[in-house]
Amino acid sequence: MTGYGKSKVILGSKVYTIEIKCLNSKQLDLNFKMLSEWREKELDIRKMIADKLVRGKVDVYFQEDKSNGNIANLNFEVIEHYFRQLQAFSSDKNIPLGDILPAILRFQEVSKTEIMEWSDDDTISLQNALMEALDNAISFRKDEGMALEKDLVQRITAIQFYRKELEPFERNRLEKLTAKLKQDLANYIQEESIDKNRFEEELLYYIEKIDINEEKVRLDTHSKYFLQVLDEHGMEKGKKLGFIAQEIGREINTIGSKANDADIQRCVILMKEELEKIKEQALNIL
Repeated sequence: MTGYGKSKVILGSKVYTIEIKCLNSKQLDLNFKMLSEWREKELDIRKMIADKLVRGKVDVYFQEDKSNGNIANLNFEVIEHYFRQLQAFSSDKNIPLGDILPAILRFQEVSKTEIMEWSDDDTISLQNALMEALDNAISFRKDEGMALEKDLVQRITAIQFYRKELEPFERNRLEKLTAKLKQDLANYIQEESIDKNRFEEELLYYIEKIDINEEKVRLDTHSKYFLQVLDEHGMEKGKKLGFIAQEIGREINTIGSKANDADIQRCVILMKEELEKIKEQALNIL
């Protein structure tokens, strides 16, 4: 949800710039650097931004553009007032004044602020400029989103590839497991003492407990659904993708816990690596 947008607006004799910077966040965290003469428009501006950006850490800067030669008018009465006060304080406390003029000029009150009389045209101009900055920020987000979508598709495709890699290891695992159980019985129990029917029943029961076919089917289903949701148009699907990623994680973890096989565990680890990156990236999606 990273984005940046900028625009300019002319109001009266002044030119103003509007800058919008967006970072990732679970909800809308809106921070303003508002001009005092625009305060009455703050609620309307906040609503426009919330409707368009939905969520994210959003910093909005409204500044007067000085590059067109506009210079603030100084309020010399206020400057003189501050100077006399500081002069009296310096004399009373026997503290050198030094170069106090730059310090005084930093006070906000020394500049004469024109009272903004908002006309309907001014309001429309401000709204249009704000919408332009928002559209630029959203366009920035979309460009980032296209790269993000490509990355997520690649990672889900990787999980699907490792899932298919399980097949030969699964067959070998069952064969090796059956042979090992038979060998263990032969080592500790005489063959004529073994009830073969009971052994086959117990073997089938144990194989069913460690069978991962259901998990593989659900993993395939969740992966396809993730790609389907990712391809949907509209906003606010990031949380949905996050929930699907959690379900994918459950199936991968269950496969790992049932595996009891080094080759399968290797595939599980590779799938987990891809899934962790998917979960991180899903937080960046609206």
